[in-house]
Amino acid sequence: MAETGFKKWIITITVIMASLLELIDTTIVNVAIPHIQGNLGATLEDIAWVVTGYAVANVIILPMSGWLGGRFGRKQYFLASIIVFTIASFLCGNATTLDELVAFRILQGIAGGGLISTGQTILIETWPREQIGTATALFGLGAVVGPTVGPTIGGWITENYSWPWIFYVNLPVGALAAFLAYTFINETPKQEKKPIDWWGIGLLALAVGSLQTILEKGESEDWFATTYIVILTVTAVLGTLLFIWREMSTDHPIVNFSIMRHRSFSVGMFTSFILGFGLYGSVFVFPVFCQNLLGFNAQQTGELLFPGGLCTIFMMPFIGKMLNKGIPAQFMATAGMFLFFVFTWMLSNSTLATGESDVLVPLLIRGVGMALLFVPLTTLAMADLKGPEIGQGSGLNNMMRQLGGSFGIAALTTIIHIRQGFHRSTLIEHVNPYNPAFTERMHILTAGFIAKGKSMLDATHMAYAAIEGTVIRQTMLLSYDDAYWISGLVMLFSIPLLYLQPFKKLKAVTDSH
Repeated sequence: MAETGFKKWIITITVIMASLLELIDTTIVNVAIPHIQGNLGATLEDIAWVVTGYAVANVIILPMSGWLGGRFGRKQYFLASIIVFTIASFLCGNATTLDELVAFRILQGIAGGGLISTGQTILIETWPREQIGTATALFGLGAVVGPTVGPTIGGWITENYSWPWIFYVNLPVGALAAFLAYTFINETPKQEKKPIDWWGIGLLALAVGSLQTILEKGESEDWFATTYIVILTVTAVLGTLLFIWREMSTDHPIVNFSIMRHRSFSVGMFTSFILGFGLYGSVFVFPVFCQNLLGFNAQQTGELLFPGGLCTIFMMPFIGKMLNKGIPAQFMATAGMFLFFVFTWMLSNSTLATGESDVLVPLLIRGVGMALLFVPLTTLAMADLKGPEIGQGSGLNNMMRQLGGSFGIAALTTIIHIRQGFHRSTLIEHVNPYNPAFTERMHILTAGFIAKGKSMLDATHMAYAAIEGTVIRQTMLLSYDDAYWISGLVMLFSIPLLYLQPFKKLKAVTDSH
């Protein structure tokens, strides 16, 4: 039932707080990984499970969240998710071994999966139907800004305090969100007790868990050269096919695939995937580029991303109002995809001399583009869903965005790796005594080292080492530029998908609920 006045805004703030808890924790840990690794004495491969475990657990729960909310009551499930997430955050901060930290992060991910989709459903049902665009925009504040500001917050806390505090900061926010949820959110009727589809739950965990693990670990494990990646690929494919067959044939599915009959929603699954690719992929590449090549620390990198996040926050309410006035969502999403392409095109022209002022404008453009993408795409996908379908659709929609992000990170990591080999072989061809530019550079470097008191032999070795360092940096630069360019093209070529969804005025859509 729609709310008005003070209660509507309190519920909105509660949902955004809870969503931010989960979404910030998706990226806040990334910048603290080296500190956690040193403190717990773990290898880089092992410490990566702190991120992977959370992501896998999260993406398994997302498509089930609609069913869980219906079975246990939306308010009770949402409140329980907040409480478990907060307790898990405390346990993560108190972890003394890697195994403990990974286990508590998995628990955090399970609880976090219930916050996003359930919160979005509560928000859609709280706001009047004629204001659905505004509600989606407000939810989008957390969904888009959370992953963007996560590295900023994580970098600042890690630089000024210690890594457990990236988890402890969740405690007061979680406690306040739990109190507000208990006090103000209305309970929804529980669905009639029906048999639990245990086969469906098992197959979903197998399929989505395997796929997410492949995407998280594939590049570091050299993809199909590793036995367990091959096994997970087989289980992901078979698990997905069996899961779809099971859910289509059982009378009590945990994921209601019948909602795919709505064309807006079924196409929206693809556009949400593309949104995740751009949102998480760009947030992944940019910090690595800044820290590996431009010499920024984690806090500086996070501060660079912050103005773009503020730009998104500023734009969201205006996007919601434009939707409410009947401006086609397809037009705004098209503008958003084009602006994202402009952002990647500008950064694909980066050099080793690129500074903070050079990346500010592209990041602001990205901030506007993300606002123009999230709200219209989510509204289009959810427009035709009614009643219990809203919760089911929200879970699937958020899962596709998360999977799109994981796929984007995996794909861009692989592209960077492949292109580094290509660019290095191209550049190395010019490092030979028959190239006048090379011989001139060698002469200058050697003379410089000799002038500093080095012998001719040592000076020659040091000159070669200096040129090798230049080749490595240029190779990395060109590879990152390629990654930006390719991610922009993916977004640009996805524009036709938008026009497979029917054009409807928002008022007409919302009246149909």
